[in-house]
Amino acid sequence: MHDIRWIRDNPDAFDAAMEARYADFRAVELIKLDDERRHHVTKLQEAQGRRNAASKAIGKAKASGDEDAAQAAIAEVSEVKAFIQSGEERERDLTAEINHRLAEIPNIPHDDVPIGKDEDSNVLVRNVGTKSELGFEPRAHYELGEALGQMDFDTAAKISGSRFVILQGQLARLERAIGQFMIDLHTQEHGMLETAPPLLVRDDAVFGTTQLPKFKEDLFRTDDGRWLIPTAEVPLTNLVRESILDEASLPLRFTALTPCFRSEAGSAGRDTRGMFRQHQFSKVEMVSITTPDASHDELERMTGCAEEVLKQLGLAYRVMKLCTGDMGFGARRTYDIEVWLPGQDNYREISSCSVCGDFQARRMSARYRIGDSKKIDFVHTLNGSGLAVGRTLIAVMENYQRADGGIDIPEILLPYMGGITAIEPA
Repeated sequence: MHDIRWIRDNPDAFDAAMEARYADFRAVELIKLDDERRHHVTKLQEAQGRRNAASKAIGKAKASGDEDAAQAAIAEVSEVKAFIQSGEERERDLTAEINHRLAEIPNIPHDDVPIGKDEDSNVLVRNVGTKSELGFEPRAHYELGEALGQMDFDTAAKISGSRFVILQGQLARLERAIGQFMIDLHTQEHGMLETAPPLLVRDDAVFGTTQLPKFKEDLFRTDDGRWLIPTAEVPLTNLVRESILDEASLPLRFTALTPCFRSEAGSAGRDTRGMFRQHQFSKVEMVSITTPDASHDELERMTGCAEEVLKQLGLAYRVMKLCTGDMGFGARRTYDIEVWLPGQDNYREISSCSVCGDFQARRMSARYRIGDSKKIDFVHTLNGSGLAVGRTLIAVMENYQRADGGIDIPEILLPYMGGITAIEPA
């Protein structure tokens, strides 16, 4: 969320950032609304001064026996009091309107983010690994899974509707193994604190991580007003809401393996085959809380942690720096990691790592004390997938498939598979 004072002081920079974001917000409109609020607050303060002066005048008039003056002062107090009551309500309305407008404005992109409207303007940072040379026509993951009799979309649709899947047998175990491997890697080698957070959260939590109000239609809500988490970023980042941290405690690094729930409201017609874009899926999330001067280095570190998962799995991938028009609402800079899928003959996103600056922290009132001083500043927050478990399962299936329809198990996952080295064809 933006600071209106910064927008007032930097209107040209704000407008340039919104143009780069292809967002229809301009500083002059926000400043005009803030000017109205400030003017009203000044009138309210003047009225409160008049009320105080008139109240004193009543006492003086009564003390001197001037009943006419006393009654005149009483009448003025009554008039001013009525204005103050309505004026305070108007001030709340104006403040709420400004905050509502500010909550709809995307974050300011970092200076080195490429300008562009969509994914065509994203910039390749690096290619890592060699694409699989299978020596036969590769099959898509859903063809492999259905042929194995361990991936069932039809029964899932009967139970829950479209964009659900049932995994069974060794495929179900392989998905579990992938998630356990990831969480072990991040906690044992990357120094993250494993966390088991709630899967249901309140409005304030989802607002804090910017899914509300803009992305309400992408979420599932319960009858009692809670939200199913679209990602563990929501509860993990909110661990520091409404708090003042000691600088010496930073950075904080959290990770969680959780189910995630998304309505995919804007995905009609996209990825309708297979389990690439589901309403329910598992994901390992990474969240970091840092000081402002360390946050961009932390992004590089977090991205490296996600990449390490793919390296140990022996999967080829590439890292893309997202352009201003393709970057998420709350991000200042984002790296997407795209894994090679031979069944699709394409790279597909498997992780997105972003630094948000103080954008989320302002919404959550998450701050830290600078050194031993009394100065307080907002923390910077980061989040990233480390990785999406279902998409990693897809990548393992397609890259480790055999011509007979079997799937070899990557060496790093063998300790999690109870002696199984391959999923054999039915």
